[in-house]
Amino acid sequence: MKYSRILMSFAALLPLLLFVFPLWSITLEAPQYPTPLGMDIYINDFADKNPHDIKNINLMNHYVGMKYIPEAIPEFKIFPAGIIITSVLGLALAFLANHKWFLYWGILMVLLSAAGLYDFYLWEHDYGHNLDPKAIMKFTNPDGSAMGFQPPLFGTKKILNFVAHSYPQLGAFSLGVGIVLSFIAYWKGRKELKLTAA
Repeated sequence: MKYSRILMSFAALLPLLLFVFPLWSITLEAPQYPTPLGMDIYINDFADKNPHDIKNINLMNHYVGMKYIPEAIPEFKIFPAGIIITSVLGLALAFLANHKWFLYWGILMVLLSAAGLYDFYLWEHDYGHNLDPKAIMKFTNPDGSAMGFQPPLFGTKKILNFVAHSYPQLGAFSLGVGIVLSFIAYWKGRKELKLTAA
């Protein structure tokens, strides 16, 4: 079996680690919480970093009118199906297709990942800005507009007395490595074709 096809097989299998490891993590630090509150986001679930973290985040957010973090969102059904389908497709391409299709698979995965990140941003924006007008506590910006509580998509952000951290985790890295491997597989396939033709 050609080396490029082996690489493409690994590229197709790596995204399946999203079912084992978290995709993203959000952590909230504040003086009143000696142990920071945190939430791991999997491809099909939200999970506490420490026991009862999500419950405590929901209780805290209730005071400023933020929505509760639900047990499930529609994406938890869509994203797993998408990963399974694209992984099966990638394996089929590894065994049956021309190396050019490795490139197309990698581009498809980049586009799907970008769409997933944009969806995550929209979810965070709604979560942090669409506040209940009957909230117990209301905060405003210096210009008088309602303050938003959107955590960062990536990086660190200060929100009142909290410091929010949002970073990719092992699941996201496995997806990224899979995409990079598909491009390497394409490049190796081109080299193998040139050597065969020589």
